[in-house]
Amino acid sequence: MSRLNDISLRNVVPDVFRDSELHSRIWSCDITFKRGGNYLIQAESGTGKSSLCSFIYGNRHDYAGHILFDGKDIRKFGIDRWCQIRTNSLALLPQEMRLFPELTAYENIAIKNRLTCFKTDDEISAMLDLLEIADKADIPARFLSIGQQQRVAVVRTLCQPMDFLLLDEPVSHLDRRNNRIVAELIQNETSKQGAAIIATSVGYDIMLDFNCQLTL
Repeated sequence: MSRLNDISLRNVVPDVFRDSELHSRIWSCDITFKRGGNYLIQAESGTGKSSLCSFIYGNRHDYAGHILFDGKDIRKFGIDRWCQIRTNSLALLPQEMRLFPELTAYENIAIKNRLTCFKTDDEISAMLDLLEIADKADIPARFLSIGQQQRVAVVRTLCQPMDFLLLDEPVSHLDRRNNRIVAELIQNETSKQGAAIIATSVGYDIMLDFNCQLTL
């Protein structure tokens, strides 16, 4: 499958904001995210940061304007095309994490990795060890702290090839030390693949070097 090189927003605005006066560098603007870049989107609560991630990921379509992947409008993509994109090109770490509470930390990760066959068991174990949750691998997610769950979700998200990584408040439940460790892991993984990072924040940023910062 060919690489996804750019994601463009053309006058995109959520339906809920369509009649509002906006002061945004994203909504109702033309902007392009390029593969290989690191982008930080800073926002206040309620301004649509999670909606933006959902729009780009194709989960929601309640917006005006156009989102283009390499110049092609994503509204025209069918199910098969979306499956290919989400398996090979576009990864998402949602704010709510979406772990299965009854499954163990490792089982939550393995569900995705069985679909992509991207990481070995040793590589997954190494990531868990780096994030200091290797001892939690066999514990059901519902018994983990919210910060531990967030780190499990990070590992799961990285178990696929990608050209763009969407991170919706990826370190909101982590202290600065774990923020730094997670940031280093994410940067290493995306650098290997030449992937872009698009991260959102409401004030506590992931500790990456961003070459572009935008206000939502």
